[in-house]
Amino acid sequence: MTEPTVVTLADIEAVRPLVDAVAVRTPMLESRWLAGVTGVPVHLKCENLQRTGSFKVRGAAVRIARLSEEERARGVVAASAGNHAQGVALAAQQHGITATVFMPEGAPIPKERATRGYGAEVRFVPGVLEDALGAARAFEAETGAVLIHPFDHVDVVAGQGTLGLEIIEQLPEAATVIVPTGGGGLLCGVAIAVKSARPDVRVVGVQAAGAAAFPPSLLEGRPLRLPQMATMADGIAVGQPGELTFRLVQEYVDDLLTVSEEALSRSLLALVEREKLVVEPAGAAAAAALCEEPDRFEGPVVVVLSGGNIDPLLLGKVIRHGMAAGRRYLNLQVTLADVPGGLAQLLTQIGEAGGNVIEVVHERISPSLLLDEVDVQLQLETRGEPHAEALIARLREHGYTVVER
Repeated sequence: MTEPTVVTLADIEAVRPLVDAVAVRTPMLESRWLAGVTGVPVHLKCENLQRTGSFKVRGAAVRIARLSEEERARGVVAASAGNHAQGVALAAQQHGITATVFMPEGAPIPKERATRGYGAEVRFVPGVLEDALGAARAFEAETGAVLIHPFDHVDVVAGQGTLGLEIIEQLPEAATVIVPTGGGGLLCGVAIAVKSARPDVRVVGVQAAGAAAFPPSLLEGRPLRLPQMATMADGIAVGQPGELTFRLVQEYVDDLLTVSEEALSRSLLALVEREKLVVEPAGAAAAAALCEEPDRFEGPVVVVLSGGNIDPLLLGKVIRHGMAAGRRYLNLQVTLADVPGGLAQLLTQIGEAGGNVIEVVHERISPSLLLDEVDVQLQLETRGEPHAEALIARLREHGYTVVER
């Protein structure tokens, strides 16, 4: 039987009971922080608080619930960096179906452990998601297991679209909805649900700049595979849009943006610090887009926080990266006279300016230094951008040569 190639609002509404049997209705929280950044009301749709820690359980629940008894007996197979894996594993467990999941090597440990915890077998594959998907297809051909695609299937898109229904119900006056985007399943599902009910609402997708397959594909008019990817946002690191999702994004989505790694880390840090919400880098992409271009979006704005499954080690690194990007960590090279008390005077100026010294390293041997000079490498903590600028200005006013590294 030929697979359907369209998804409608009626399809999304029809699968809602299947989603409700597994997933929860996640909260919509007002964000004073982002409202202050943009000057318009901003609300956070918290799929990081969803079962399994991301929206992916919605689509997986629908796809697996609709399998025939004969298909269930063959088991299911999936490819995922971790979030889809957990959704498939949980849904399969609830239906008593065996599940095998192929993950790219280096997938976050908590995602792997959670997937195994839901009863799935996990196998690692060198490379990226597309390589894992190739291995899953080979396993499907070899064993007869049913492939549960992470995004390119009408049941998966319809399941993800239930998130759009909740957005309109929770914030009927929404003017813009911003959605993190990898393969496009969540983006087109939300766009179909939202724009079918409210055609005037603007739906915007956001990809990590280092893994943005949609912009060149949209320019070319067909799904293209990226030659390489580099991003901390593994949840949206998809090298090629799906045939179905590409066409639906073309039809329903108003705009697609990219954000830098620095924007992702700054936004993740702010969500933790200001909103008390833990998200993974992919989950922070929509917030990052809003912070990058705060005047671009009409309010009220809904920012989808698509997932919260982050390795604690990565969380620590991203927080440090975000603090450096926000100049709350400052690396300076200061040239001063190599005289007794010179370093003490420098540190006194930094202390009086409110800077906290983390590390100091002397360098006396360099072709760029005069005989009576020394370079001091400093790592400092500041209170952010204005404080960092004021501290550097103070040092320069006192005759120091300062280079930010």
